[in-house]
Amino acid sequence: MEKPPIVLIVDDEPANFNVIEILLFKEGYEMHYKNSGREAIACFEEINPDIILLDVMMPDMDGIEVCQIFKTNPRSQHIPIIITTALSSKDDLARCLDAGADDFINKPIHSTELRARVRSMLRIKSQYDRIQKTMHLREEMMQTIVHDLRNPLIGIMLGCDALTNLEVPDRAKKRISQISKTTQQMRLLIDDILAIGSMEANKLLLNLVTLDMVILAEEAIAGFEPLAADKKIQLLRKFPETPAYILGDKYRLRRVLDNLLDNAIKFSPSQSSITVSIDYLSENPDRQNLVKLEVIDLGAGISAEQKQIIFEKYEVGNAVTGVSQIGLGLSFCKMIVEAHDGSISVANNQPTGAIFTILLAQQTMKSTQ
Repeated sequence: MEKPPIVLIVDDEPANFNVIEILLFKEGYEMHYKNSGREAIACFEEINPDIILLDVMMPDMDGIEVCQIFKTNPRSQHIPIIITTALSSKDDLARCLDAGADDFINKPIHSTELRARVRSMLRIKSQYDRIQKTMHLREEMMQTIVHDLRNPLIGIMLGCDALTNLEVPDRAKKRISQISKTTQQMRLLIDDILAIGSMEANKLLLNLVTLDMVILAEEAIAGFEPLAADKKIQLLRKFPETPAYILGDKYRLRRVLDNLLDNAIKFSPSQSSITVSIDYLSENPDRQNLVKLEVIDLGAGISAEQKQIIFEKYEVGNAVTGVSQIGLGLSFCKMIVEAHDGSISVANNQPTGAIFTILLAQQTMKSTQ
């Protein structure tokens, strides 16, 4: 049997709840009443309503403030809110809608209008729930498929390792090496996709240790120097003389640096340079000092439109012939950096190129890695 929709009524006058309960009684809803905005916010997750009927004129915290709190909370922002109000001016109604309300009903409440508006909002909520369920099933299926791809890739990698120990012509060794590198890239991409799925499901566990970002960046640069040399690109360092300690997951942050360096090399012209810069930043006396890491290239740069979407999944910048662009690398970077309570942004270099900037909280206590 289907569970009846849950209606949360927030009003400081019990008589108003009684009126609404009588008008909606035949609809078969499960109704809950709270006489203040604070009480409604406190019990929201316990009740888990499908719709909220919210009075505007309440003491202590008015309905507009309560509406704003619900609509800025990711856990409740999808719940339809109908404002019930005796206010009738256009400015007052505009304030309700600006606060995030989905609909409103003027008092005194008309029975037919109330039932129709509640049904309408519940249809929207039902459609949202179906879409979310479909997306969840799709993500679970994708994660399962991606996870199962690991086993055949490991088999290919082990086969390549075995072949490198055989006496084969140099041309064959080169092909085996290319297959091994490509397989390794695919394995790392699979790890990124699985990490993104874990972050979206709030299941990612970070292995936090004290790291020196200078050492981590140096290791990442060393890994990309052969690739940069092939394109005749110079990798430059601009590091402080003292360690730049942060609390972070070494493997995840190294993947972030790898993605940024890989992108910079892909989109940089031959005979150019890429600079990795690390510095300290103190935004204000009340906040912990920050470590700022920048990856600066001399490529084509990023348009204003692309800056708005480039960190979203499956979004790519300018299409470049011969360059693989899936659109997961920067999304992965953003999620990992934000999981460390940091930030990542992009700006144009002058006169050409892009600057990717990561800000992470600096650790003052210098412990060993």
